[in-house]
Amino acid sequence: MLQNFLPALKGHLLDRCPSTRTSQETTGSTTDTRPGYILLQHDRLYRHNIMRINYTTYDVRRAQDVINPNTSHCNVMILNEKGSSPYAYAKVLGVYHINAFYAGHNGLSECRPRRMEFLWVRWYHNVEVESGWNARKLDRVSFLPVGHPDSFGFVDPSQVLRGCHMIPVFSRGKVHPDCNGLSRIARDALDWKQYYVNRYFPASFTVAITNGL
Repeated sequence: MLQNFLPALKGHLLDRCPSTRTSQETTGSTTDTRPGYILLQHDRLYRHNIMRINYTTYDVRRAQDVINPNTSHCNVMILNEKGSSPYAYAKVLGVYHINAFYAGHNGLSECRPRRMEFLWVRWYHNVEVESGWNARKLDRVSFLPVGHPDSFGFVDPSQVLRGCHMIPVFSRGKVHPDCNGLSRIARDALDWKQYYVNRYFPASFTVAITNGL
């Protein structure tokens, strides 16, 4: 899971950089070029304890979710632009930022590094069962095996809609009944085979966490 961490991270950050636009004054035309690569200042990334998500409630009030990868408040939902389900769900393994230089094909295009935040996540994948508003059933999801290439990824924090609550489908049982998982980082020893998606934190989950960065 860590073998391709840095190349995958740089690819994610590169996709978030806007295309550079080079104007040609003589012809009046504009050429779009993709950025060449990302350079990390001092080859460092910085980890944070929590992330706060501001959102608007159904009664048009301000509210905030606190995501802490070290607690059960670690699941988030984002808009799903690829699949049939309107939302994608992920378990946050880490909250980070880096100071990065944006380099084009002709060398560095920025004199100062830009701060870029990102989440390292483990993706939930939808279980093919009837669910959703029309079926009057909660969405059902599960984790892919730790060794699967699509198990882990990166998310721009600005894309997170809010936190969500995952309820184990207890009747399905655990993936590892003996609690011997493959990864201490992913904490897969505690995985259940399937989860119901509760798209909000219950009242007991909304206590703000004040410590941390």
